[in-house]
Amino acid sequence: MMLEVRDLGVRYGTKKILNGLGFSVKEGQWLMIAGPNGAGKSTAINAIAGGIDYTGSIRFEGEEIRRKKPAQLARCIGVLTQSHPVSYSFSVEEVVTLGRYSHSAGFLSRRVEGKDTAEAVNAALELTGMTKRRGQSVLTLSGGELQRTFLAQVLAQDPRLLLLDEPANHLDPVYQKQIFDLIRDWLKTPGRAVISVIHDLSLARAYGTEILLMNHGTALACGTADEVLTPALLKEVYQMDVYGWMRELLSQWN
Repeated sequence: MMLEVRDLGVRYGTKKILNGLGFSVKEGQWLMIAGPNGAGKSTAINAIAGGIDYTGSIRFEGEEIRRKKPAQLARCIGVLTQSHPVSYSFSVEEVVTLGRYSHSAGFLSRRVEGKDTAEAVNAALELTGMTKRRGQSVLTLSGGELQRTFLAQVLAQDPRLLLLDEPANHLDPVYQKQIFDLIRDWLKTPGRAVISVIHDLSLARAYGTEILLMNHGTALACGTADEVLTPALLKEVYQMDVYGWMRELLSQWN
């Protein structure tokens, strides 16, 4: 098991955001975390990334993440969020190179544990289709190009587990497809797994190998799309006939 989450709890003041959340992720899986606003999806991602305090247990490859130093955790787990406000004129290559910081032996080191920084950056730029933009300022990029740049930064980090918090939520359909196709290609390499927070249930069904349906800070169901995205469960979570509504929307294209 790559990741095991057991009895996860998170509080903000007196408010309980996560309450006894549990799930696991194996190598090769792409787990989609779905649920309504306020269900605790992003909070779960933040806890796994080591960004907030929690109760319970989060184990990566058998080791509690609390015991890992930030640099050690960053070598295992990469995080891509849905937006990246930038106010500096770094080049694409410079931004991607920052993904190698956790592997660096020193502040200006170019060698990292058997893999050259330039090699890792070049591979990430190539995979995301940003090689031709490597010298361009990030201030001049489109939304899709900017998101691919930060995806390249995370991939240059060379993590084994990729955490995605609505990575394509504000992008045009063409960029949504690019991002999700890129991640699916990345996942084909053995020893990797992905967890995504997602609102679009169609994307969850199309790309996810498993789906975790959350509500009120806990897991309501976890399994394949056919097991989890049922009319009854979706109605319980969203308080509407989501299944019927999705079918009605799809019928407009016939």
